[in-house]
Amino acid sequence: MGIGVSVFLLAVGGVLAFAVSDRLSGVDLTAVGWVLMGAGAVGLAVALLFANQRGRTSHTSVHERRDIHD
Repeated sequence: MGIGVSVFLLAVGGVLAFAVSDRLSGVDLTAVGWVLMGAGAVGLAVALLFANQRGRTSHTSVHERRDIHD
């Protein structure tokens, strides 16, 4: 899950948790909103952690040169 999907889940979850007061039969939309916001927050934390690790890597290149004398 990337940063964009995580922010989308946070936004949809926030709308369901705070702006919608309706109930479907057997489904509490406020609870669904909180679950989506939790999943979005965890996904965002993981995506930022991986992005931070990717930025700290170092790359080395090795060039091997062989001189062949007859």
